[in-house]
Amino acid sequence: MTPKILSVDDSGLIRKAVARAFAKFETIIIHAENGEIGLQQAREHRPDLIVLDVNMPVMDGLEMLRQLRADPALKPTKVIMLTANSNPETVSSVARLGVREYVIKPFEEGDLVAKAGRLIGLIPKATEDASTPSTPPQA
Repeated sequence: MTPKILSVDDSGLIRKAVARAFAKFETIIIHAENGEIGLQQAREHRPDLIVLDVNMPVMDGLEMLRQLRADPALKPTKVIMLTANSNPETVSSVARLGVREYVIKPFEEGDLVAKAGRLIGLIPKATEDASTPSTPPQA
């Protein structure tokens, strides 16, 4: 089954960067620009992984995370915090809510993918070259 990843960030550039990071893998990427929409998307799509920002308008990432953990159906959802907020208090709050993976912006795509790969199975997409049978050279 193709893993679903929900990217929740108020920055369209970050959402695009997250999608680009997983472009080489068989994934379905769902986007939300704040925690309120992210929570709705999580309930509707049941993602395998949520990549979640902390500082957002409407509903921030910590509140979204609290509501995820309070919902029995969503509580086991794996989460990676992807944020510029490295405040020790915030990191501690996130850890108390069961999130162990924390990526600081700006981020390296490889770092995000490596952490995601530890949480969910990532299967590389077959490239056209790999899927096209090679023909022997003709004499």
